[in-house]
Amino acid sequence: MWRWILALIFAFILVAAYFAYPWLRTRFGRMRQLSEWLHNPSAHIDWAIKAGERCSQVPFVLPTSGYVGFIWGDSFRPRSQHQGIDIFGGDEPGKTPVLAAYGGYLTRMPEWKSTVIIRIPADPLNPSRQIWTYYTHMADKNGTSYVSPKFPPGTSEVFVEAGTFLGYQGDFSGDPDNPVGVHLHFSIVLDDGQGSFRNELKIENTLDPSPYLGLALNAGQNPSGIVVCVAQDDNQ
Repeated sequence: MWRWILALIFAFILVAAYFAYPWLRTRFGRMRQLSEWLHNPSAHIDWAIKAGERCSQVPFVLPTSGYVGFIWGDSFRPRSQHQGIDIFGGDEPGKTPVLAAYGGYLTRMPEWKSTVIIRIPADPLNPSRQIWTYYTHMADKNGTSYVSPKFPPGTSEVFVEAGTFLGYQGDFSGDPDNPVGVHLHFSIVLDDGQGSFRNELKIENTLDPSPYLGLALNAGQNPSGIVVCVAQDDNQ
């Protein structure tokens, strides 16, 4: 009898550990490194990526500069997964530029204070499908927008080239009393099959950005490493 009870307890602990590990990894790994970056970015210049750079032979350029604090698949609470990447510029709101990672057709919904989305008709890694790139937190904590004036609320299907200036990193969360850290949240969103984008808040509606940006951005494969752009050897 006791053996069965102990076996069940042990099984419960294993299951709990399985679901808790991603959350603990994010909390104690990336959180610690992010704190170091935000406290003194100048001491960790080698941790930063640079807007407009292209890492190796990949289709997207980097959408902003700073430290990649959280990546695709990170967990902020048990059984939840981060559906994009968060890049922290290490400066005040409204200072760090955000660029289009790839050319496409930009839309800004009328109610969007800090967000734009860009439709890419042919996924460069899978031309048979349409995808969308999503950029958010481009406003201050009170909702004053840092999105470029070229893209006012209600903008629809305006073509932009890769590298086009979209706005600046901000800390808008929707609640002025609880702003997020100054950063860009970037994700690659799947099409809904009817010409629009799926709900970006669900990781199953997004794609691993690693092969598009040439960075180790999948938390399942990169549990704790700092994400940097490694220059390609031209002789290879």
